[in-house]
Amino acid sequence: MADNDYERTEAPTPKRRQEQREEGNVARSTDLTAAIMLLASMALLYLVGGHTMQGMLQIMKRGLAFDPMINSTIPDDITELFALSGRSALELVAPFMIGISLVAAVGTIGQVGFFLTGKPLVPNISRLSPFKGIKNLVGIRAFVRLVMNLGKLFLLAIVATIAIAYDLPGIVMLAQLEPSSLMVAISGLVLSLGVKLAVLLLLLALLDYAYQRFQHERDIRMTKQQVKDEMKRMEGDPLMRQRRSRVARQLSMQRIGHAVPNADVVVTNPTHFAVALRYDSHSMKAPKLTAKGADFMAFRIRQLAIGHGIPIVERKELAQAVYRTVEVGQEVPPQYYNAVAEILAYVYRLSGRKTA
Repeated sequence: MADNDYERTEAPTPKRRQEQREEGNVARSTDLTAAIMLLASMALLYLVGGHTMQGMLQIMKRGLAFDPMINSTIPDDITELFALSGRSALELVAPFMIGISLVAAVGTIGQVGFFLTGKPLVPNISRLSPFKGIKNLVGIRAFVRLVMNLGKLFLLAIVATIAIAYDLPGIVMLAQLEPSSLMVAISGLVLSLGVKLAVLLLLLALLDYAYQRFQHERDIRMTKQQVKDEMKRMEGDPLMRQRRSRVARQLSMQRIGHAVPNADVVVTNPTHFAVALRYDSHSMKAPKLTAKGADFMAFRIRQLAIGHGIPIVERKELAQAVYRTVEVGQEVPPQYYNAVAEILAYVYRLSGRKTA
């Protein structure tokens, strides 16, 4: 059966969504994660960049300075110097790297939620097909992606040009600054430009994420036949459903056959509903529903009641209310106490049984 886009007109079912999720097919934007990471990088550079730069300068000074305790001709001394410098650099860079990693994880989880699946790692021969690869390269989606990327580059170039032109007087004045001030000024200009570009990338990435969600919803749509097939799989074979219904009906009949003969009264609608009630003042706080049924089951309850001499009382509203709100084995709710008590008192008078 063909599975073209025009045939997939049905919204995906929850099962379809779950299957696609397990396959790793979820709506996500790598641009959004990258933009968030870039913006977080600018923020971290602003917060800890000065401290990191000072630490790096100290490491450079330590490596270039003459230390009488270190002999450059002894391998152990050189190794110790490199190890010390490496540990110091790692301590300086580690907070930055950890922060970026956490931001990347939050950005990804925020898009797709937290889930683990190994299915995308399973080898799939169809992914190696050169024809499929060529189709992906020259398809409509590849063209849309190319246009979007070119548009992003164009916007980034415009924003960068405007930002540099705005800061041009300050850039010209850099040549007059001392080396220490020059580094601070250049860092400020680079950070300012980076923040502007990161914000623009974030806005574009949000649009890309919206497009990815839209495209994902289109990709996982289903045909009418797929929906029918899934419903059949979930509900099972029609013959099996009939068999289960038949077995459930037989079990219900058996329960009714044991419960109705022990009831005190059967309340009817008179034909559509029937409920069997029993009350024992020594073991029950309130009357209990021992059996109930509608249509054919109600007819069977009346038959059993007649066969075993159980009184049948017609109370339409009470029979409907008890049938709909009370399950077999449960006590009758307080709002029905008066009506049930009147019926039981009437039945007791007819049978000569004393009320508790």
